[in-house]
Amino acid sequence: MTIPQLTLNNEITMPAVGFGVYQTPPDDTVAAVEAALEAGYRHIDTAAAYQNEREVGEAIRRSGIDRSDIFVETKIWITDYGYDATLHAFDKSARKLGIDQIDLLILHQALPGEFTLTVEAYTALETLLADGRVRAIGVSNFMSDHLTRLRDETSVVPAVNQIEVHPYFRQSDVLAANAEHGILSQAWSPIGGITFYRDGSHGSTLDDPTIGNIAAAHGKTPAQTMLRWHLQQGRQVIPKSVTPSRITENFDVFDFELTADQLAAIDALDTGVRGGPEPDDITRETFGVEIPEP
Repeated sequence: MTIPQLTLNNEITMPAVGFGVYQTPPDDTVAAVEAALEAGYRHIDTAAAYQNEREVGEAIRRSGIDRSDIFVETKIWITDYGYDATLHAFDKSARKLGIDQIDLLILHQALPGEFTLTVEAYTALETLLADGRVRAIGVSNFMSDHLTRLRDETSVVPAVNQIEVHPYFRQSDVLAANAEHGILSQAWSPIGGITFYRDGSHGSTLDDPTIGNIAAAHGKTPAQTMLRWHLQQGRQVIPKSVTPSRITENFDVFDFELTADQLAAIDALDTGVRGGPEPDDITRETFGVEIPEP
């Protein structure tokens, strides 16, 4: 199968569907990533804070797939912000992954209360990009005001902003800001897993009757339907699972198309309730985690 590609604002392409390893224990990561690569995924999304970069790299090596055919993305955690610290964080991630060049390197969060550190970290990403050590740079969980502040103090527009997007929390304002800046929106928790594993009070997107009816009309599962919703609206998605059958299911989303009415019906499910932490509440004191050396 030829995987649809999305073109970033620096003309680098990345697969429309990637594989995420958030909350995947290191002991399970190698097998999960191997299963994803065998199913056809060619984009793996990890992060220094996930503590499984080493296992992602091992799975890539075991796969036998040429390194140039796999798009590797990872993230710098807030405790490694600052120009020199972020350059060193790249070295830590690259050594754990066992690769010389990272395809997409992004800042994991904004630090609204210490935005100077955020700018210094992003400036380090710009240096890594200029030096060819990364192919593209970006951000994650940046809100509209964070993007504006970053634009005013740096030179390179982020290629990607990875944010929480699913039918119960669409973040239309941030999606619009990304589009205005020429930034690709990348959806984490794209099938709304965070709505039921972190706070079940809103119910599960997988059990939503609107999504279920649309899925049944296409002979697809609710998860596949939600992923298709993202793709047709131009977002890149990174579903995650450790179950081989679900890993394969989440990749089988290229052979059907939702109607305009079906897309609108899913849009209408937005509750405006965020599942993850409020981006403006992120501080090093509250969320600081030391990222170990390789």
